[in-house]
Amino acid sequence: MRSMSLIGRLAVSFGLSTVVPIFLMYLSFRGFTTMTTNVVILMFVGLFFVAWIYSGILKPVGELKDAAQRIEGGDLDFTLEAETNDEFGELMQAFEQMRMRLKETQEEKIRNDLENKELISNIAHDLKTPLTTIKGYSEGILDGIAKSPERQKKYLQTICSKANEMNRLIDELNYYAKIETNKIPYNFQHLNVAAYFSDCAEEIGLDMESRGWRFHYENGVEEKVEIIADPEQLRKVISNIISNSVKYMDKAAPEIGIVLKDAGDFVEVSLSDNGRGIAKADLPYVFERFFRADSSRNSTKGGSGIGLSIVRKIIEDSGGRIWANSAPGKGTTLHFVLRKYIGRRDFES
Repeated sequence: MRSMSLIGRLAVSFGLSTVVPIFLMYLSFRGFTTMTTNVVILMFVGLFFVAWIYSGILKPVGELKDAAQRIEGGDLDFTLEAETNDEFGELMQAFEQMRMRLKETQEEKIRNDLENKELISNIAHDLKTPLTTIKGYSEGILDGIAKSPERQKKYLQTICSKANEMNRLIDELNYYAKIETNKIPYNFQHLNVAAYFSDCAEEIGLDMESRGWRFHYENGVEEKVEIIADPEQLRKVISNIISNSVKYMDKAAPEIGIVLKDAGDFVEVSLSDNGRGIAKADLPYVFERFFRADSSRNSTKGGSGIGLSIVRKIIEDSGGRIWANSAPGKGTTLHFVLRKYIGRRDFES
């Protein structure tokens, strides 16, 4: 029994001395494996976090920085695209919209600068022509070339006519400045259509008669119809259209007409001529500033090139609209409509 007990103790002792180190080795290996796994996981997490920071923060910030530097240098010809839908994506979209607005503003400024230069060139050319005439006729009087009273009178009439032409050009330039700053002075009133246009027709008729031109006026609107308009600015509309017809008239028997007709809630006014007409390709641009169907400049077709753009501005500011019909070689008709005035009595009836 004692020997068996000894053997048992030896066996247990041998087993423990063998198993414990193995178990400890197992625990050590398992701990190492777990630590290695954790390190690997942390590395992947770190790499993912770095990639996320780069793609989600550093990259868009870098693109925004580059875009800001390009804009600072005056370069607006690029596109900034948002690749995410988060806050940075929204920021890049807002930045891109700002770039587009800046580009539109820049293009508009360039366009306005070119138009202003063209206006100055037009005005300078058209002022030089009458100035040359005034200078020549004045020197003719001073030098005694115009000796007879009749010849002196003719010279003085020419000087007066050219001075009026210069005054008209200067008025257009002043009016253009008011258009640019939206400072056209309006004094809207209730205007009786028949009475107002009858006065205009009488004045135009006398002018056409002095030129030897044919003029006709037709009123198809009831006597009591009224519109809301500024009488002075509306007169400028009619004057500019008539002046344009006179400028481009090429017929031996010139004709100009004004026709009024009822157009429901509006009154339609049509001013026509039998002049040279406007090409179909040019028709959409006749109301644009500085547009000229005839690009060649000469004394008979001078002008600032803003007359019809002024007309459109006044009509649109008055709540109406304007358009043109034309046939080359046959003539042009400009139509505009203005809303009727409806008084309280009209609602009650």
